[in-house]
Amino acid sequence: MRLSLLTASDTQHDLAKAVRRRRRELKLSRSALAERSGVPAPTIKRFETTGQISLRQFLLLWQCVDRLERIAALAAPTPEAPRSIEEVLRDE
Repeated sequence: MRLSLLTASDTQHDLAKAVRRRRRELKLSRSALAERSGVPAPTIKRFETTGQISLRQFLLLWQCVDRLERIAALAAPTPEAPRSIEEVLRDE
């Protein structure tokens, strides 16, 4: 486990702010976003104020305000960096 000053709670709140910001940029009310996403408006309000939401509901909201590919990229394996000059030369 790596040391980080960022907490899960901080990240939840940052994601909620990102969804709220995009919703507002798109000029969508919570009820309009609820209609588009299938996530109830009270759930959207709770998410925007507390950061609490299920992963499924978060993904439904995200796909209405941004591209799901951005979230999917987080799960993609990270290419391993070469550990020696030999590995660099071997890859060329």
